[in-house]
Amino acid sequence: MKIVFMGTPDFAQESLKALVEANYEVIGVVTNPDKPKGRGMKMIASPVKEYALEKGIPVYQPVKIRSNEEFIQEVQRLNPDLICVVAYGKILPKELLDIPRLGCVNVHGSLLPKYRGAAPIQWAVLNGDKETGVDTMYMDVGMDTGDIILEEKVEIGEDETTGELWERLKVIGAKLLVETVKQIEQGTAPRRKQPEDFTLAPMLEKEMAKIDWENQTALEIKNLVRGLNPIMGAYTFLRGKKIKLWRVRLIAEDELYTRFPDLAEYSYKLKEVVPGTVLFSGDKNGLYIKATEGILEVIEIQGENAKKMNILDFLRGNKVEIGDIFE
Repeated sequence: MKIVFMGTPDFAQESLKALVEANYEVIGVVTNPDKPKGRGMKMIASPVKEYALEKGIPVYQPVKIRSNEEFIQEVQRLNPDLICVVAYGKILPKELLDIPRLGCVNVHGSLLPKYRGAAPIQWAVLNGDKETGVDTMYMDVGMDTGDIILEEKVEIGEDETTGELWERLKVIGAKLLVETVKQIEQGTAPRRKQPEDFTLAPMLEKEMAKIDWENQTALEIKNLVRGLNPIMGAYTFLRGKKIKLWRVRLIAEDELYTRFPDLAEYSYKLKEVVPGTVLFSGDKNGLYIKATEGILEVIEIQGENAKKMNILDFLRGNKVEIGDIFE
């Protein structure tokens, strides 16, 4: 069976690798154009392109798909039996979907119809979901609206970050794709229509990374921090300097007093403390911040124009005092 594979990031690379290692004939790979990166703005190839070149698979990098007759004709010339799409980032037009005799299938990092769109893994973490998974589906002209083929559910860890969940789901997605292709080849693949109720997972915006101590609860801040790790990091300001929080832990008030008994006598004042206020800071015991409906223990942090580091290392070189207020 001849397959054309379409994808871009490492999430997609894992699926391409799985197809190749399962001895499927991948006759072409379509990925996004190289992008400039770093201070030198050097052109960097996508992980999918790097792997394809390593395996000697022809690579195509159209800037756009829609109304690109030259590219459509090239895919027609390849005459694939199946097109596999994983995190490619573009909606495919009908004239492309109609080319392979067995259709086009997609690997999606959520339990559809929840989180259709570009960032399903990130939004599952940002929203504090307890469960997510991976679906494979037949593609149609809509955005992640096709019939579901296979599905695998996973639990999301309480402190799991987007990056950690991404690493787990890309492996699951790769295995699920191989099984999907196998069942399509054998003519045994199931087909289930999606329910009508759906939610969207749009691209993340830079503006959402700013912590709102006044309006976000401790749990919401924690989910923001782990949801934006490692993409961009949630940030706040201390004495005018930008600080990124990469890992935090939600702790109960009783736990704070167990760790620091001297604070217990001021417990009656805690409700009056402004969210964002430092309750305790020390290079032996860490950093604890008052938030609405809870207390946050900072685990990993990054100062302005500095590298991310463990909080104890940060506090040895940066002065943060009790009563300081993050804004």
